[in-house]
Amino acid sequence: DKQASPLPPLAASVDVKATGTETLITLGDRVYRVRGLKNNNHLDQLKINLMVKRDEQFHLDKLDLYSSKQRQVFINQSCVELGVKDEVIKKDLGKVLLALEEQQAQQQEDSNEKATVEIDSESRKVAMELLHDPLLLDRVLSDFKCAGVVGEETNKLAGYLSCVSRKLDKPLAVIIQSSSAAGKSSLMDSILALMPEEERVQYSAMTGQSLFYMGETNLKHKILAIAEEEGASNASYALKLLQSEGEVTIASTGKDDTSGQLVTREYRVEGPVMLFLTTTAIDIDEELMNRCLVLTVNETREQTQRIHQLQRQRQTLEGLLLENDQSHLTNLHQNAQRLIRTLLVANPY
Repeated sequence: DKQASPLPPLAASVDVKATGTETLITLGDRVYRVRGLKNNNHLDQLKINLMVKRDEQFHLDKLDLYSSKQRQVFINQSCVELGVKDEVIKKDLGKVLLALEEQQAQQQEDSNEKATVEIDSESRKVAMELLHDPLLLDRVLSDFKCAGVVGEETNKLAGYLSCVSRKLDKPLAVIIQSSSAAGKSSLMDSILALMPEEERVQYSAMTGQSLFYMGETNLKHKILAIAEEEGASNASYALKLLQSEGEVTIASTGKDDTSGQLVTREYRVEGPVMLFLTTTAIDIDEELMNRCLVLTVNETREQTQRIHQLQRQRQTLEGLLLENDQSHLTNLHQNAQRLIRTLLVANPY
């Protein structure tokens, strides 16, 4: 019998080229194309779309690289399509797995760096001056007017301070109630604009189960803003639990990747979270309303006149120049919010 021919030598170093949508890994005369890596938000899974190509032959499949069963199926099919020994594909997948783990770790690190915004010394100094201003709340109201929001002083301050409460163990929740096109969304957006982008999560609507699968720390000490309370009606039960209990958990049934048996997995979302909702409904869910501060928008004729006056003023040269300062004010308040830390306060009275 002829002795089996030795395996072709594997590349000493893995050639990895990553673009915005895919990763190409070259090993000898075989090229592996990986798509969907960015969809893996947890380090316990590596579900990808993987194609291996050799000359004109190729094999394409979707699999979780952490599943030995799925890897073996990919190896068997690739050997048939490419005409190579299974040991070659098996060793290749090991190198592909290690290369993708490095990329995944880098993505996680980049995501953490993005979540932590660095403030330069000059911006920090200006933000601290704002926070130490004895007339801080007057400054806040003045900056709101510069941002194009007139009137609603009580609502603006209540919403602003409620958003600051996201840092606390038991933050407040706010519902802005008004008729259609009365300015509730503009009021909410103007308040949220002064909060750091990395500390707020905004949705137009939520499904009943979506909140349970948002990750353990994705909402912790953040603002969850939903444009219309009706859009969150399906998730109202979960929102009420998150507000009162500080966390929500759900037991869900799925297949085990290794054995294929049905198993029960627990999903948990940590709070606390500050809820910010708007609604046009006259009758709000009583249990939700008991957990929220309800703000009503000023719909008087005088308020409408103030809005029209501001709209006319913003068309003048002075108004156009004022718009250019909005981004500066927004960055100033966002940096000030990033500097806020929680302190233990004892009330002796």
